[in-house]
Amino acid sequence: MSADSVTILAVDDEAAILRFLKPFLEAEGYSFVPAGSGREAISLASSLDPDVILLDLGLPDLDGQEVIKSLPPWSRARVIVLSARGREQDKVAALDAGASDYLTKPFSLGELAARIRALLRRVERQEGAQAATLRFGELFIDLEGHEVTLEGREVHLTPIEFKLLAELARHAGKVVTHAQLLREVWGRHSQDQEHYVRIHVHKLRQKIEKDPARPRHLQTETGVGYRFKE
Repeated sequence: MSADSVTILAVDDEAAILRFLKPFLEAEGYSFVPAGSGREAISLASSLDPDVILLDLGLPDLDGQEVIKSLPPWSRARVIVLSARGREQDKVAALDAGASDYLTKPFSLGELAARIRALLRRVERQEGAQAATLRFGELFIDLEGHEVTLEGREVHLTPIEFKLLAELARHAGKVVTHAQLLREVWGRHSQDQEHYVRIHVHKLRQKIEKDPARPRHLQTETGVGYRFKE
């Protein structure tokens, strides 16, 4: 996905933030659309169908989480939250509401640009033909055959370990919350069992990481969940 075909909707009630973001994102090649309120953001998201939404949570009319939940169901937009709220519960709530990533203010423009690029790579991979195999360096994941190889050698995973790894790898680069993992891997009845995730991530690291104490792929987002790093 080329930058000049990407539309970014930036939502913030502080005009200074929007003026700050506009020249930077346009210099990166993106089409920039500002919005100063939640309702304006929902309207623009419906009419323009942007690729990415940069969303502040503290809006004057609607909370940012309400905006995420109010996006049209057909919208292709991925949401990156840009918020001064740095508490773990705020991050978890926004990600569980449907945000793809979360950056706490103040943030560097370089990091924001990197997060946008990573998000667009994920979108491109997901919107293309669904690959039966995912590759991350020497790690191969065969989604159809339920097989994993590392440096050419098969890695023996239990069914739960494979489902967990596949779920994280499908969302590579994105923070996946404990609640999302429990829901997708163990089912909705397991929402209060966060220790399931910790135990099985530990087992996965022993099997696919060269140095499980300093994991390359399976990275912890403290208090929130995990991120599979490409």
